[in-house]
Amino acid sequence: MANPHFHCSVMVTPLAEHTDPRQGQYAFSYTVTIENRGDVSAQLVARHWCITDANGQIEEVRGLAVVGQQPLLRPGERFQYSSWAQISTPQGSMSGRYLCVTDTAEVFYAEVPEFLLAQAGSLH
Repeated sequence: MANPHFHCSVMVTPLAEHTDPRQGQYAFSYTVTIENRGDVSAQLVARHWCITDANGQIEEVRGLAVVGQQPLLRPGERFQYSSWAQISTPQGSMSGRYLCVTDTAEVFYAEVPEFLLAQAGSLH
């Protein structure tokens, strides 16, 4: 029996050029690495993100593809992409998941564990 599994990891960097504290705008770049640790080829089809600021405001983002791509990964292959998000507080978090489909049309989700969005100096 097939064992589909995508492992996801994230690196975050504050984006000073898109941040304006006076306007309540804090921007962050994030780079996601997706690795096929399963034993079958599979394609990332869609995404769902929950972006939460320090006030508990949640923005949900859903859509097909990531940065315009729906990568097909064979076992052991990786795909990496960068994107960005903006929140109204100096810190917050994101979590999400990807809808994926194996080459035999089995649907599964690749979870992206919650990760921190934080400006330098905003954590004590």
